Amino acid sequence: MEQRIKGSTGLLALIGSPVGHSGSPAMYNFSFRYHNLDYAYMAFDIKEDQVPQALDAIRLFKMRGFNVTMPCKNAVAKYVDELSPAARIIGACNTVVNEDGKLIGHMTDGSGFVRNLREHGVEVKDQRIVVLGAGGAATAIQVECALEGAKSISIFNGNDPFLERAKGTAEKLKQEVPECEVKVTCFDDQDALKADIANADILINATSVGMKPNEDGTLITDTSVFRPDLVVADTVYNPLETRMMREAKEAGCEKVIGGEGMLLWQGAVAYKLYTGLDMPTDEYQAYKKEQGL
Repeated sequence: MEQRIKGSTGLLALIGSPVGHSGSPAMYNFSFRYHNLDYAYMAFDIKEDQVPQALDAIRLFKMRGFNVTMPCKNAVAKYVDELSPAARIIGACNTVVNEDGKLIGHMTDGSGFVRNLREHGVEVKDQRIVVLGAGGAATAIQVECALEGAKSISIFNGNDPFLERAKGTAEKLKQEVPECEVKVTCFDDQDALKADIANADILINATSVGMKPNEDGTLITDTSVFRPDLVVADTVYNPLETRMMREAKEAGCEKVIGGEGMLLWQGAVAYKLYTGLDMPTDEYQAYKKEQGL
């Protein structure tokens, strides 16, 4: 039997709650084996109020780093030593790297999304973008697109607390990336939504609408907004093709991109931060298929 865990083995982990369903341990441990790296990756169920203790333990154990899932992303950002530009603007992080005792927080959701677009031949620089939603993933995408040079970002959200969050994000981006025009509109203004999509290069659904078990859901009820040159992207990955994606294809959109790749690439971005190496994504996808994961 292959023996991987040794006295010298470095530890990485996922923290949050719940974490038992996570595919991260399988993905990272496969990649460590592939590159013959002396690391092991585990998942720890940590509640939000336990974050300070968890970070003390991470420092004590000299862990190389850790990923963060809900509900701990905002709390972790308050206790690390330094934040990347995206994590600082968002006020949350999902990846932390231990650099000789200094914990540096990053947010890879947005960069994973942008990388997924790039893998499909789409760049965000100088593009006009409409983002549906203002939750955690949506905010990360908005911030990363602005930092990557988007020309404009139109944020649409329902009349709920996230609408105010979106307005706060817009104000931060005006300060941090003034060359990117950012505006926030309520979904109730369907005329504004239709007009902004007509002027957009990329339309992004960054909400859970369309996700199982509500596959029939879509925020685009007027499919006339779809046109061949409009890039349509979804962050939902279950199902692989949402109703919005299907209707966009039926309307002739030439680039329609699902959310599965975002999940893969945000992990790959974190892997590079930990190791300096490119995650063996193709090999891992083949392994997942072979193992039925």
